[in-house]
Amino acid sequence: MAYPHTKLSNGLTLYIVPMPSTETATVLVLVRAGSKYETKRMNGLSHFLEHMFFKGTTNRPTPLAVAETLDRVGGEYNAFTDKERTGYYAKVDAKHLELAIDWVSDMLLNPLLKEEEIEKEKGVIAQEISMYYDTPTSYISDVFENLLYGDQPAGWDIAGTKEIISKFTKPDFTKYLAERYVAKETIVVVTGNINETKTKKLISRYFPTLKTGRAPNKPKVHEQQKNIGFKLFAKDTDQTHLELGVRAFNTYDKRRYALGILATILGGNMSSRLFMSLREEHGLAYYVATRAHHYTDTGYLSTQAGVPNKDVDRAISVIMQEYDTVRKFRVKPDELKKAKDYIKGKSVIGLESSSALAGFVGDQAMLYGRALAIDEILKRVEAVTVSEVQSVAKTIFKANRLNLAVIGPKGEEAKLKRNLKFN
Repeated sequence: MAYPHTKLSNGLTLYIVPMPSTETATVLVLVRAGSKYETKRMNGLSHFLEHMFFKGTTNRPTPLAVAETLDRVGGEYNAFTDKERTGYYAKVDAKHLELAIDWVSDMLLNPLLKEEEIEKEKGVIAQEISMYYDTPTSYISDVFENLLYGDQPAGWDIAGTKEIISKFTKPDFTKYLAERYVAKETIVVVTGNINETKTKKLISRYFPTLKTGRAPNKPKVHEQQKNIGFKLFAKDTDQTHLELGVRAFNTYDKRRYALGILATILGGNMSSRLFMSLREEHGLAYYVATRAHHYTDTGYLSTQAGVPNKDVDRAISVIMQEYDTVRKFRVKPDELKKAKDYIKGKSVIGLESSSALAGFVGDQAMLYGRALAIDEILKRVEAVTVSEVQSVAKTIFKANRLNLAVIGPKGEEAKLKRNLKFN
């Protein structure tokens, strides 16, 4: 069963999902805009524009006026940009639903984009970029994706570079806003203790001027790999952070369910193979996690860990051994069941709040054109077999898909590369 949705006259897609058991309401707007839709000269513009929505609108002309609106009612609000989408949301006591809709639509439709605010925000974003560089647990993912995709939009940092963003001017924002922020590329999701009829009327009232038309498509991602990939982001650190993984499947590939189970078995929780091996048995890492990542046109499975500088080669050997084992030998039925039950439990727990459900519905709607209920998705997870998990492992764990990104001191590159092999 899929969640019902409607299309407004301007082409805007609307999902209204009542949750009688909660006292809150969440309004989420997702736009098909992100760093994959940018040119090299405009890299970081999607993220920068997200910041500018908070700097003043026609109805709330200052950053203080924007922030105070929901602060006065104890609301939660934020925004985010990734490579393929930008989102804005407000979560409030359900009795303030109209205020939340008004606030979100005002930012989306009426940004002032003042030149003086743009100049000030350049400094803020430059500091945000520095923060990411100084947070290797987060930045390692950017290093890894740059290794995978190189100098094309899929491989660029979402926030851009300090040099590029320093050159942005107001016409860059107004052009991008007119080009990408159109109704057909926008989804509104409202969840919580709400009335469907009233909510639809409110959305129709507050979003009538969203532009029609269609935005340009993003460029196709080119993936070419013949040999094992390696990239070092040299940094003088007390701990080396690594991401070791393989190219896999995009979000439309049916094998993604088996891939998700495989990632859970390898490093999805505290009883997973790599957690028990790297942390509990060898004492090499405080954090270790394996995840499956899916985009519309690419995907990968990777393991992240932070380990002592002197033990990076040992950690890589342990990870490679687990990759090799799951490729050669089928997982046992009880381990498969444990992974499925873990995914089910985390999925159900994760959708308890109105904001989480809004994100779940919005992500599916943007990717697939419809949003399935969680029960339908979990049926597909449950249908995965031991043979399918091993088939996926055999497919992805190959030298011409293998990549290692490292943040840490120079000097051990040759030693690390020697451990990148399947037996």
